[in-house]
Amino acid sequence: MKVRCVSMTELIKKREVRSYSKEYKVEAITLARKIGIKKSSLELGIPEGTISSWMHDARKGQIDVGIGKQTPAIGLSQAAEIQHLREENKALSKDIKRLREENAFLEEASAFFAASRQKLVKKNE
Repeated sequence: MKVRCVSMTELIKKREVRSYSKEYKVEAITLARKIGIKKSSLELGIPEGTISSWMHDARKGQIDVGIGKQTPAIGLSQAAEIQHLREENKALSKDIKRLREENAFLEEASAFFAASRQKLVKKNE
């Protein structure tokens, strides 16, 4: 068996870097959802990892697949995320309100002690 050493530059030259349009990615994602990643990969001649990463990006909302093209699972996960964000927003609003009240109290206390100190200084003079 003959083993041939390949330099890194030869590997880089052999590896073809392809770029795909947004429309092509959306169609590939749609096909992968219908027939599966492996079959769509073979049919389109695109590596499985590429299609998988596009599907991951679509789930995260980084690739817009259009209205009505979300699967029920994705729709439910987005609804759960929206609900979580609403709850978090509500909690943060409560914190902001509490901190504003504390800040107002501290401003009043500061003014009170400053006035008390001025009275004390005037009394000692």
